[in-house]
Amino acid sequence: MDGQFTSVKTDRNLDQDGFVDMNYDQDGKTNAALTAAALASSALLAACGGGADSSSANAAAGQTGQAAGAPPAPAPSAAPSVSISATEASRFLAQASLGASREQIARVQALGYAGWLEEQFKLPGNGSRWDWLVSKGLNDATYRNSQAGFDSTAWRKLISSPDTLRQRVTLALSEIVVISIDGLIGGGWKAFSAAAWLDMLETNCFGNYRDLLQLASTSPAMGQYLTFRGNTKYNPVTGALPDENYARELMQLFSIGLLELNIDGMPRLDDGKPIETYTLDDITGLARIFTGWDFDLAGGKADTPDFMRRPMLQIASRHETGASTFLKNTVPAGLSGADALKAALDIIFAHPNVAPFISRQLIQRLVTSNPAPAYVARVAAVFNNDGTGTKGNLQAVVSAVLLDSEARNSLNLSDVQFGKLREPMLRFLGWARAYKATAANDIWNIGNTTDPATKLGQSPLRSPSVFNFFRPGYVPPNSAIATASLVAPEFQITNESSVVGYVNYMQRAVSNGVSDVGADYSGLLPLADTAGALLDEINLVLASGELSSDTLLSLRAAIDSMPAGTDTRRKQRVYAALTLVLAAPEFIVLK
Repeated sequence: MDGQFTSVKTDRNLDQDGFVDMNYDQDGKTNAALTAAALASSALLAACGGGADSSSANAAAGQTGQAAGAPPAPAPSAAPSVSISATEASRFLAQASLGASREQIARVQALGYAGWLEEQFKLPGNGSRWDWLVSKGLNDATYRNSQAGFDSTAWRKLISSPDTLRQRVTLALSEIVVISIDGLIGGGWKAFSAAAWLDMLETNCFGNYRDLLQLASTSPAMGQYLTFRGNTKYNPVTGALPDENYARELMQLFSIGLLELNIDGMPRLDDGKPIETYTLDDITGLARIFTGWDFDLAGGKADTPDFMRRPMLQIASRHETGASTFLKNTVPAGLSGADALKAALDIIFAHPNVAPFISRQLIQRLVTSNPAPAYVARVAAVFNNDGTGTKGNLQAVVSAVLLDSEARNSLNLSDVQFGKLREPMLRFLGWARAYKATAANDIWNIGNTTDPATKLGQSPLRSPSVFNFFRPGYVPPNSAIATASLVAPEFQITNESSVVGYVNYMQRAVSNGVSDVGADYSGLLPLADTAGALLDEINLVLASGELSSDTLLSLRAAIDSMPAGTDTRRKQRVYAALTLVLAAPEFIVLK
């Protein structure tokens, strides 16, 4: 690929000492007294990882190493019908939702894990992102070359839509099958193109992965982002060849990966060496399929955004009608562009890598960075067969990920290699969901939060490249994680600047909201005069009870040092307690 799509050029080194000092005095200002105690255990971040050793060299390419031949473990079963504590429910929601709340904790306890999932699968959302943009008049021609409204419509769904599981999985898929609004080239209407992409992922996130590949491959947003919109067949006069961007990334990132895998996600070996899944010839052969696709401009006009949510159509004169050979298969000559695409995607979807490759990444996004091979094998087995003979049923796969014994086993709470670093977006959303953040004027003007120095260092659908914000196999250099042959994807966007920027941003968000978006602390204010009760409540809802006794003791002493007894002082104590918990390592590391 060329330009912005070539690769993630640099890896950022970690520094776990780059925290900002802060506290609230009686006037709501900051000082240095509080955070030192709360963040003294920041070295815990280096332990973020998962349950199995792997080869860091292969992990850097998004894979891990193990000898071939491991048999798949049995498919997981739903959690048994036993009582679920509030802490266990909160931990489940940390994996399965965009943030726990007292109401959702009670719902999990009442329904059980599987019952809560079933309820969530059936929930409707609160309107599409596209329709919200239209409702605000942003489909007027004056906005054609603007991104206006996209961040608002993206954040609105993430914060307020009742189908929190669907939104969590949509966000996860947007980091596996990646586009970025900043890379949408040609056609204008970027906000609508990006909104249509997220709406498509949301609609299909519990559907079939084969269908999702079809929709992605005909999406105007993907055609813009990976530059195959307008792609044309080989020109013997000029020597111009079909664009290969999408063909490459469809295989490398969206379906099969770089190395042939066993069902447990570990590379197959030939004479002790991993086997590559495809070659340059395979990319060249597959690229022929993605010729002739372009916007469906009904009437030849682009003065409204409507074409951005219609699938791209085929222009037969631009399509390569010769045979296309890749992955040891051939799409025969003479097929229409649509039939050739179907045949090509069927070939890719039939590849044995798809199940372990996608299953492992879904586990990473929801549960743990380094799932045990047996965990991957169990989920991949469900991907290959949901029990009815169907492959690619994402609803079944999501259930398998979240109900698996490795996800639910409380013993993993004491395993320093289990878990993952919470993405900055998920930390922010955990706060927003827990305390019912709303936008009084329905504008949701949170904006682009990708600046790591002043905001979150991450924002919906704004990754810097097709490789997402972080690679699934990223290994922090010169770290304990690297020494242990583990991976820690989210650490790729973790450095001195992003750590300080996150804490400062959350401090402001907690105290003042973000533009028109503010939280409701009515449930916390009655507890504010008693530091222990206040921190216990926040610990349960935000951190799933994971704050250590030492951390709680330090935070309690800090909150107790603040004045109490008036509404203003209670608010300041709530602000301080929330900010410190949001900055605590035991919250930042999801177990």
